Amino acid sequence: MNWPKALLAVAGVAACVSAAYAFQNKFREFPGEDEMGPVSADQLTPSEFVFGRLMYPSSGGGGRFRGFGRDWRQGGRTNWTNDYPAGDRHFMTALLRLTRINGRRVEQPINLEDGDDIFNWPFLFAARTTSIDLTGDMAAKLREYLDRGGFFIADDMWGVGEQQAIADTVHQLYPNRELVELPDDAQAFHMLFDLDKRYQILGQWARFNGMRPLDGVSYDPHFKGVFDEKGRMTMAAWFNNDTGDSWEWADDPSYPEKFSALGIRIMVNYVVYAMSH
Repeated sequence: MNWPKALLAVAGVAACVSAAYAFQNKFREFPGEDEMGPVSADQLTPSEFVFGRLMYPSSGGGGRFRGFGRDWRQGGRTNWTNDYPAGDRHFMTALLRLTRINGRRVEQPINLEDGDDIFNWPFLFAARTTSIDLTGDMAAKLREYLDRGGFFIADDMWGVGEQQAIADTVHQLYPNRELVELPDDAQAFHMLFDLDKRYQILGQWARFNGMRPLDGVSYDPHFKGVFDEKGRMTMAAWFNNDTGDSWEWADDPSYPEKFSALGIRIMVNYVVYAMSH
C-alpha cells in the first residue's frame, strides 16, 4: 500500500473542492431496497466527498419491474435503487475508517435533469445499468460533467446482453472512445491497496444458487475504463461483478466476507483515484 502518496493527493484535491458543498442541493432520500432508519444531523455534516448515486431512466420503463407505471424519478424498485441506500452507507462507513477523506456518511441521489446540480458532486456511481437509457440532454450534461473532471462508475452487469447498454452509453457520450480492459498495473488498482489479483464478486443471491454468477455462465470478471486524451480515466464499468452487494451485505454474517473485503478495497481505490486525477 502507498498511503502517504495517495493521502497527500487527496488532500490537495480536497482543498480545491472544499467550497463546492456550499452550493449542493439538500440531502434527499427515495424509496429503495433497504430501510435504514432516519438520517441524523451528524450524518449530514458538509463534507468534501459525497457518494453520488446516479438516478437514471431505463429503456422500457422504470427498471426491474418495467411496465407497472413506476417513475424512475421517484425511486422505488427501479434499477438505479439497486443496493440503495444500505450499500452506499456501509461503503461510506468503511471509507471513513480506512482513510482520512472528509466524507459525508450518507449518499446523494443525483438527477441529471436538476439543472447544474451534478457539477457540485465530483463522483457518481450507478448500479444495474443493464438498460440505462439517457436522453440526449442528459447525455450532454453527463459528458460535460466528465469533461470538467467528474468520475462515473457503472456496476453489476452480467453477460454480453446486460453489458450492451453501458457500451452504447459510452458511444453516446464519446463516439471516438471505448471501454478498455484495465491491466493489473493500472493506477486504480494501486492507490491505497495493491490489488494485482482480483476475483469475481458475487452478490447475496449466490448463497442460494450454488455460488454461481447471476446469469449462470459469466465467471470472468472485467474491470474496464474509458480514458480521455490526457490518459485520465473518466468512466469505469465493472462487468460480471456485484460490487454493490458486497457493501450492502457487509454486515450480514451469512454473506461471504471475502466479497466485501475486495469490493470495499476496490471502491476505496477508485474514490482516491477519482479525487486525485
